[in-house]
Amino acid sequence: MVSMKVNRRRFVAGTAAASAALVAAPFVRSANAAGKLSVGFWDHWVPGANKATEALVKEWAEKNKVEVSMDFITSQGNKLLLTTAAESQAKSGHDVLAFSTWLPARYADQLVPMNDVMEPLIKENGKVNDTVEYLGKLNGKWLAVPATVGSQIKGPCSRIDLLKKHAGIDIQAMYPVGQAPKADAWNLDNFVKAAEACQKGGNPFGIGLGTTSDSVDSAGALFHAFGAQLVNAKGDIVVKNDQVRQVLDYYKKLMQFLPADVPSWDDASNNKFLVSGQGSLIMNPPSAWAVAKRDAPQVAEQLWTHGFPVGPKGRYAPFLPFFWGVWNFSKNQSAAKSLITHLSQASSAEKMTNASQGYDLPAFEKLTTFKVWAEESPPKGTLYHYPNPHNHQTLSIAAAPAPHKIAEQIYTQAIMTQMVVRYAKGEAMDKTLDWAAKELEGFSRN
Repeated sequence: MVSMKVNRRRFVAGTAAASAALVAAPFVRSANAAGKLSVGFWDHWVPGANKATEALVKEWAEKNKVEVSMDFITSQGNKLLLTTAAESQAKSGHDVLAFSTWLPARYADQLVPMNDVMEPLIKENGKVNDTVEYLGKLNGKWLAVPATVGSQIKGPCSRIDLLKKHAGIDIQAMYPVGQAPKADAWNLDNFVKAAEACQKGGNPFGIGLGTTSDSVDSAGALFHAFGAQLVNAKGDIVVKNDQVRQVLDYYKKLMQFLPADVPSWDDASNNKFLVSGQGSLIMNPPSAWAVAKRDAPQVAEQLWTHGFPVGPKGRYAPFLPFFWGVWNFSKNQSAAKSLITHLSQASSAEKMTNASQGYDLPAFEKLTTFKVWAEESPPKGTLYHYPNPHNHQTLSIAAAPAPHKIAEQIYTQAIMTQMVVRYAKGEAMDKTLDWAAKELEGFSRN
């Protein structure tokens, strides 16, 4: 993914200017004494996307007479991760903080329950997908609220012209604008045939097999498509099963048609590969398309974001939600919940999505049909299927349904992609499975 190294503090002072006639939000103590609030947001990849969040916070702050300070914290160099850890240990920091995929569960004991925020939002905006519930809710307690900003699906982004030229696939006809997909034939067998044809044509698929999240997420969706689990929901190590063997065999076949260096790719590699004009397909949210629109418009006008191929156990796509959580040491929890409620309204979510050129995805089922996805261009409608508007695929996260403490280690240690590479490079199947089982046993003891 592209990155924007920005880390800044903005201070919003609305107290003095606010009218006495303004009515406080339900969680705020009173119209005249709402206090201060400190917020740490994820610093967006897409240039200009932070401005919508700033405007919404300012709007809320002025209305509720709350003095708000905002930090936009980059995830580059794990700065957001380190900030979260430091605040957890110090029991001091932001009132509201952005938590990436696995962090609500990791800090469950230090987060304020958000059921009183989530239940009205679900009633108004529709249910959230199972992946959001798996990551954000524990033992009936909502640990945090899914954030529009930063949440993403890493689906295929293909070259219209190259798929047609090398593989005879009309991806726009398969995923038409304003209509449900016509993708019954878009299965894993045809996917590998297309990869072979594009490789022979000189424009291979660019699917990473490194240890960073883009590679892990792609592998996770394909493992789910085969029903291949490493650890089940009870915490039992089940890696030595037929489904895992099948997905490793499939990947071995696919990998021969990918660039030779994909085991060393990081999250930027697939973006660069696509924008350079070399690749026919990558797995990514629309950040690569947004960069191409700016830097290589001749590439951007040929890009189309669409759904995953279907496997023996279904069609899956990786969904990575961000969350907004409130520490239990926050000094203004009522205001924090009020702000999160404001940012989670449909109108707020649409402003954020528009500002990110369609990158950001609300988690609620009624919020997947904003105009931006049908109207963004070039070419017009390129993002229509990005938010999964027809529920054509199951949104998933690699390593689920394992218990969070084990799943997070499977994910961060990239066990799936390491297994794929070991086996594809010639290691015996049983040896690869033995290695994985040993790693998983270690995770289970920690």
